[in-house]
Amino acid sequence: WAVIFHRKRRGDDRLPPQVRYNLPIEILYTALPFVLIAVLFYYTARDEDYIDTLTANPNVTVNVVAYQWSWQFNYPQYNVTDNGVMYPGPLPLLELPVGETVRFNLTSPDVIHSFWVPEFLFKRDVIPGHPNHFQVTLTHTGTFTGHCSELCGLYHSRMLFTVKVVSQQQFQQWISARQSSSTTTSSTGQTAVKTATRSVSK
Repeated sequence: WAVIFHRKRRGDDRLPPQVRYNLPIEILYTALPFVLIAVLFYYTARDEDYIDTLTANPNVTVNVVAYQWSWQFNYPQYNVTDNGVMYPGPLPLLELPVGETVRFNLTSPDVIHSFWVPEFLFKRDVIPGHPNHFQVTLTHTGTFTGHCSELCGLYHSRMLFTVKVVSQQQFQQWISARQSSSTTTSSTGQTAVKTATRSVSK
């Protein structure tokens, strides 16, 4: 457009019309960015506050420890802990009830990791010396794969875990089974220690 209609014509030495000031346009392109930024800031702050909200009494609390290169999930209300190993596994299992508020407390003893379940549409960094927290209320049952989404060393890609979202009844059954298993293991260990002690005494 400029080349065709605004090129200098032969023999025409006139200057084109000079436009120096246009106050309405200057106010518009100065004020409009501020309005856009203010609107975006409002919605960002509102959504971040909603995402970071923690209730006083969640239904389930899970203490998550991320370490090179696996995960530990502890349920302090039930005295249940699940450990696994990196891929190919068996992977750590994070079992959660549907329809209940679940709070995650994230810590790491070594390097920065990141707790990520793609189906949650959310992830949060796990930083040494800086505990992080978030909570969710899951609405659908299913089995998913969780990842570490922060490059954390040689076997970062194998740092996976399994997430099972089940009904509240199935969750309570799983908790009871894990508690029974822990009690049985503890009793077996104590019996073995007593037997060994008697043998040494004899």
